[in-house]
Amino acid sequence: MIDIQTFMLALGVGNTAFALLMAGYMRGAAPNPGLRTWMWARLSSGLAQICCWVAPHVGLPIAEELAAFGWVGGVALELASYCVFFGFRNWRRILAPATVAALIIVAAAALAQASREQMTQVVAVIVALFASGAAAILLRPQADAPLLQRVIGVNDALFAIAIWIWMAVANGGVGMFNTNPVYGFAYLASYLLMIVNGFGFLLLCKLKDDQRMQRLATIDGLTDMLNRRAFFERAESALQTAVRLRKPIALMMLDLDHFKQLNDGFGHACGDEALRLFADTARATLRENDVIGRLGGEEFALAMPGTSLAGAQYAAERLRIAVAEAPALTCAATYRMTVSIGLVMIDPNEELTAALARADHALYAAKTGGRNRVEIGAPLLKRA
Repeated sequence: MIDIQTFMLALGVGNTAFALLMAGYMRGAAPNPGLRTWMWARLSSGLAQICCWVAPHVGLPIAEELAAFGWVGGVALELASYCVFFGFRNWRRILAPATVAALIIVAAAALAQASREQMTQVVAVIVALFASGAAAILLRPQADAPLLQRVIGVNDALFAIAIWIWMAVANGGVGMFNTNPVYGFAYLASYLLMIVNGFGFLLLCKLKDDQRMQRLATIDGLTDMLNRRAFFERAESALQTAVRLRKPIALMMLDLDHFKQLNDGFGHACGDEALRLFADTARATLRENDVIGRLGGEEFALAMPGTSLAGAQYAAERLRIAVAEAPALTCAATYRMTVSIGLVMIDPNEELTAALARADHALYAAKTGGRNRVEIGAPLLKRA
C-alpha cells in the first residue's frame, strides 16, 4: 500500500506537470487569463504537495509552513480562475479579503508553533471552504451550462465533502490507504481533483474558445445578427423544412434609407450606430424563429417560416413603423431612420437565391416608389 507521503509526492508531481502542460498549451495561443490563473493554481498546489513530502525527510519546519501557504494559494487561485473564466464582476472584493484572511490564519498558526496535525486541520478547513465555493460557482443554476462544467463542479463538491468527513473522523493521525475508508475516500477525491479538474478546465477553456470562433464565423460583429453565410445556411434550412411540412415561408430584403448620406454627412461611426439601432429594433419586433441577417452594408434579409402573405405584410409594416419611431441617433439628431422592404413568398420549387432576386426587385420598387414603404413582389411565374 502507498503511504500518505508518497501519495503527496505523486500529487505534487502531477499538479506541477499539469501546470507545465498548460504553460506549453498557452504558448503561442490567444491570451486566456482564466487558464493562466489556473496554471498558477496547479503550480502552487503542486509545490505545496511536494513540500509536504519533503518536510519529514529534511526536518525543516519551514517546508511545512511553505506547504500550508501553497495549499491556500492554490485553492484561492483556482477559485479566482473560475471567476475570471465566467467573467464575474467585482469578484476580487470578496475573494481577495477571504484569501488574505486565510493566509493570516495560517501565519498565526505558524507563529504559535502549531503542531503538524493542528496545521493540517487549519489548512484542511480553509481548503474545504474554497473548494465548496468553487463547487457552488460551477454548479449554480445555468440553462446553457455544458456537462463538462457540471462534472468539474461535482468533483470539487466531492473533494470538499471528503475533507469535511475526514475532519470529522480524523484523530490527528495519517497512515496507509487501508487504515480507514474515510482516508481512502479523501485520497481518491484528491486524485480525481488533480486528473478531472486538470484536464477538465483545460477542455472547458477550449470549448469556450471553440464557441467564440463559431460565433465569429456566423455572427456579424457590428449588429450581432447572422452574417451573410450564416443567413443563407439558416434560411435554406428553414426553406427545406417549410417545403417538407408544406408550410408557407416569406422572404424580405430590407435596406436603410439614405444611409450613404448619413455616412457622408456624419461619418461611418454614426452609420454604425444606425445599423446597431436597426438591429436592436428588429430583434425587439420580430419573432424568435424568424431568420434575419446582414448581407452587407445597410442591406439585410429576413426569412419568416410558417407565415402567410398577409401575416408577412403585417410583420413588415410593423417593423417599418418601429424603425421609423426608433429614438434619434445621438450622432445625428436630424436624421430619422427609415427602412424600405421588398417582400415575396418563396415558391416550394424555387431556389433561395432566385427568391432573393425577386425580393430585391421588390425592394428596388419600394425605393423608387418613395422609400419607407413595403412593396410586395410579383409571384413566381408558373411554367406551362
